[in-house]
This record gives sequence, structure tokens and C-alpha cells, in this order.
Amino acid sequence: MEIINFIINNILTQAGITLALIALLGLILQKKSFGNCLSGAFKTLLGFMVLSAGSAIIVGSLTYFGKIFTEGFGLRGIIPSIEAINGQAMNELGLGSQIAFTFLAIFIVNIILARITKWKYIFLTGQALLWMATMCTAFGYFAGFRGFTLVIIGGIIGGIFAVAMPAIAQPIIRKITGSNDIALGHFCTIGYLVEAGVAKLVGNPKDSVEEIKLPKQFEFLQDTYLSVMVVMVPLYIITALFAGPAFCQDLSGTTNYLVFAFLQAIQFVVGVYVLLSGVRLILGEIVPAFRGIAMKLVPNAIPALDCPVLFPYSPNAVILGFITTTIGTIIAMFILPVFGLAMILPGMLTNFFAGGTAGIFGNAVGGKRGAIIGGIVHGFFITLLPALLVGIFDSLGFVNATATDVDTIAAALLYAWIIIPLMGAGQ
Repeated sequence: MEIINFIINNILTQAGITLALIALLGLILQKKSFGNCLSGAFKTLLGFMVLSAGSAIIVGSLTYFGKIFTEGFGLRGIIPSIEAINGQAMNELGLGSQIAFTFLAIFIVNIILARITKWKYIFLTGQALLWMATMCTAFGYFAGFRGFTLVIIGGIIGGIFAVAMPAIAQPIIRKITGSNDIALGHFCTIGYLVEAGVAKLVGNPKDSVEEIKLPKQFEFLQDTYLSVMVVMVPLYIITALFAGPAFCQDLSGTTNYLVFAFLQAIQFVVGVYVLLSGVRLILGEIVPAFRGIAMKLVPNAIPALDCPVLFPYSPNAVILGFITTTIGTIIAMFILPVFGLAMILPGMLTNFFAGGTAGIFGNAVGGKRGAIIGGIVHGFFITLLPALLVGIFDSLGFVNATATDVDTIAAALLYAWIIIPLMGAGQ
């Protein structure tokens, strides 16, 4: 038990180490030299660490932005947090071991399904699998499942999601990347498909946001990082002005609050630069290494990777997706309470990573018009599902709590609306 917990908590949930070990296995199966095996493994780890460093910079910048945004516009409500649900499930319900075993079961079921079905996708985003395991375990517990049954049912449901979501998204991923080398391993996929569906109805894929023709004096904006800066700097400074000097100065310390807001916007751009550098490095190693696994263990296997791997393919769509998704979440925040649902505050981290990815989907199938309209709908959708979950969580003892990733919410609703009533739990 201790060994399994160690492996899950210290290796499988550490995506960088997991990916490095997978790359090493793939190279060994290809009978590469000792030096090539080590080089491939360490470059994969380095690439992921660079990606993580970029993500951390973005998270820090967006955390600051989220605070001034909430203060500046006087927003009060529930902030979705799967981390809080995980903590409560482990500490108050004592489900830590069950979550760990469910995590492992999901991974095993994923591999089995990839082996025996036409869906050849291996889901490699460890943190996302942990959140899925958390949701399946918590809701399975309230459905009345215990012990082995709790773990197995959670493993089967989570494993199906882990292989099905990349499979469903893959036609669009092929369109985005131009190949079948990678898949998307991110449990916000239902939201991306919603945006893609709307974009297909209203847009034109030939009118891509990446091919906008600018006047000569604005051609510098075709540089990805400069265009991001031009968008984010005014956004940060205007929001800081709304939040006011008194509040912002507490966050900025001795630095003038407007200067600090400007620097945080630049920090965001730095994070994007670092993140994209890490993506390029990791893709250069994991795809060739994965062919070794595909040849030996799961024929034609495709690695399903975290959403930032798509960002280099359509960087302008990422920023457009972030902005339009944020608009959609703000609209939903005010509309949903009218219908008796909870007020869900926009989560800037989700809006950037999930919204940016959704923007790529929208642009791929509907161009800039599809990305704009689809992005607003996406923002509304990813606010609606957490709002639907609040009441269910309240009934289970999780007060003012809800989750973010819409695929994990879909799994929770499967338990709440179908499995729990069938089991007669909670009556």
C-alpha cells in the first residue's frame, strides 16, 4: 500500500517525471543507445519543467489580475475550485487512499481500452486524472459504494472519459496540428466541442484569426508576443484603475500600483514565451519516443497531452479565446442567478487555459467569427455547469463548492443524476 501511494503521489501525479519515464520506455523499446535514451528522457523532463515554469508565471500574473478584477468590479460569489473539493474529500471524508487507487484504476482502464478498442489514446495529464479520480470517488462514496467497488466503478467511468475525450476531439486536433501525432488530454473537452459546434454554425474556417492582414504601420502586431502585450497591458492597467490605488497598493508593495500592473501584464507575456518554448521542446522528444510504445505495447498509440501543447499552432486564437470566454463567463455570472442558480465568479486561470484552447478549436472550424461567438458561448457554458453542481454539492455537505473542468463535472452529474438515484442513495 505504501509503495503504491508513493508511486501515485510522487511519480504518477508528477507529470514531468511520468512523461520522462514514458519517453525512456519508448526509446528502450526502440533499442536506442544508452546515451540516446538518457538524452530523450531528460529533454522530455526539461521541456515539461520549462512548460511548467511558463505556466507558473502565467498563474502568478493571472492570480493578481483575478484579485483586482473582483475588487474593481465589486464581484462576490463562488469561485470554482476542484483543489478544495479534493482537500475536503481526503481530510473530512477520509477518501485519500480511495482517490489514489481510483487514479491508478483510471490509468489502467485507459491503457486496456486503448489496447482493445480503436481508441488508441493514452491520457498523460496526471493532474487532470487526479481531479477526475477525486470527483468519481467523492460521488461514488455518496452513491453508497465502498472499498473495491468504489475504486473499480470510478476507474471504469474515469477510464472511459480518459480515452473517449481525446478520441472525440481528435478530428479537430488533426485539423489544428496537421498530423495525428498528438491528441488532447484535458478534461475541458466538452466545452471545446461546444465552442467548435457554435463556430461551425456561424463562422468560416478560411477566415482565420492567424491570417488577419494588418496595415503596414501595425505589422509589428503579427509578432505573437507583441500582440499579446498590446492586449494585456491595457487590460491590466484599466482593471487596476477600477480596483483603485488603495487596494492595488497592498498588492504592489513599494512599487506604484499602475507600474506594478504594467509589469504584471509583461510578466504574463513572459510566461507565454516560456510556456511555448517548453511545448516545442517536449513535443520534439515525446512524439518520437512514443512510437516505441506504440509498436510494442499499444499498437498505434497516440499521447494525449495537456492543452498548452496546442498553443504554438494558433497563438492569436489563444488570446482571442481568453478574452471571449471571459466575456461569456461575466454574462453568465449575472444571468444565471436570475434563474435561481449560484453566482459563479470568472476564474481567470480557467478562462486562459481552457478559453485559449477553446479559441483554437473555434478558429480551426469557424475562423475569427466562429472563435468570437463560440468563445462567448463557451464562457457561458463553463459557468453554467459549475452552477448546476453547486446545489448538488450543498446536499452532499460541500458548502459553496463547485468544480471547474467540465468533463469532471459531467462525470459528477452522471453520478448525481443517474447512478445515485438508481442506487437509492440520499433518500
